[in-house]
Amino acid sequence: MLHRVLRREGVTANHKRIERLYREEGLALCRRRGRKRLSHLRVAREQPVAINHTWAVDFVHDGLSDGRGFRALTVIDEFSRECLAVEVGASLTGERVTRVLQRLCELRAVPTVVRSDNGPEFRGRVMDEWAYQRGVRLHFIEPGKPTQNAFIESFNSRLREECLNEQVFVSLEDARRKIEQWRVEYNRARPHSSLGYLAPEEFAAAQHYLRSEPAARSAGPAQTMPSGALHRAAVSVEEPDSFSSQPRIG
Repeated sequence: MLHRVLRREGVTANHKRIERLYREEGLALCRRRGRKRLSHLRVAREQPVAINHTWAVDFVHDGLSDGRGFRALTVIDEFSRECLAVEVGASLTGERVTRVLQRLCELRAVPTVVRSDNGPEFRGRVMDEWAYQRGVRLHFIEPGKPTQNAFIESFNSRLREECLNEQVFVSLEDARRKIEQWRVEYNRARPHSSLGYLAPEEFAAAQHYLRSEPAARSAGPAQTMPSGALHRAAVSVEEPDSFSSQPRIG
């Protein structure tokens, strides 16, 4: 992955040389994990078929420099791997969760499925009413099986390794600012092997172009595919929902 990132930045070097330098500097190495074997028949989980089909939500925990803890609600699109929001707060209730999701719906589209664990913020009455009124299906994973929400678990590990563990937060506002900067960079510049080594925003833009191309051909001359990432999302300054979201796609 590091070799791919350096190539995107214009650095030309053999991947073996990069790995050697990586080891010599004593940087963190990805450990190769043993492959799990199936011990019983498993039901295949529903796969997202388009952008805004399935959103995954979860919480991560961290702390400020003075010892106070905070939580962060993470929301991703499982199809494009975009991080739609990271909402930071000392306390994140079910009402706060639904406000974040509602704002995302207004900026993008209403998802078909929202996948989560069995936390009280997700299984509560407020979340249930919000989903029912909008025709959203709530999919709860089995207790004790976080791998059933693998996409956001993988994202949360990246968030912790690349941002939370590397930063010192002196206040909630400082945490919001630094985490938002990382989120924008993640969406714009971090390549994913599952996306053909495109960044999430680049993949989403390509999908939007592919869906709009047939209509463009029937209406007139073909349009040129947008290059690079989508324009940066506007940063929300309204409290307490202090996150920025991606523009409507699809």
